[in-house]
Amino acid sequence: MTGLLLAAVSEDAKVHLTSQTRIIAAILAVAFMALILELIRRGRLQERYSVVWFIAGLGMLAGAAFPGLLEFASDLMGVRDTNVALFSIVLLLLLGLALNFSVIMSRQAAQITRLAQERAIEQARRQVEADSNGDGAQTTQRSRS
Repeated sequence: MTGLLLAAVSEDAKVHLTSQTRIIAAILAVAFMALILELIRRGRLQERYSVVWFIAGLGMLAGAAFPGLLEFASDLMGVRDTNVALFSIVLLLLLGLALNFSVIMSRQAAQITRLAQERAIEQARRQVEADSNGDGAQTTQRSRS
């Protein structure tokens, strides 16, 4: 009885993709990578961010070409069901992307704050220079009249 149960569980863990499904998945992966290249060409995506998305596209293409990779990953993770392994991998990748972009946004917010402060200091210096050159005295006399 236990042998039949183990055989049934290991049979369910196999990844069964038809060749039509694999071809569609491969076409979608190639189209995704072409979209990434087009976004780079139009200047809507910087090259440094495109690497992560290109790796994701290559992963999609590898999954379509070699469906046994998902079974291998599920075995490494100690998960019986390949769907759970796929969901876990995608969830971890999305969490990693969210963390990566949060770090980038934090860095850019600090840079924007620093640039705004430097600009305010520069404007204050120019105002002080303008006032010390006599422009401030003429402006004060005009406002009194």
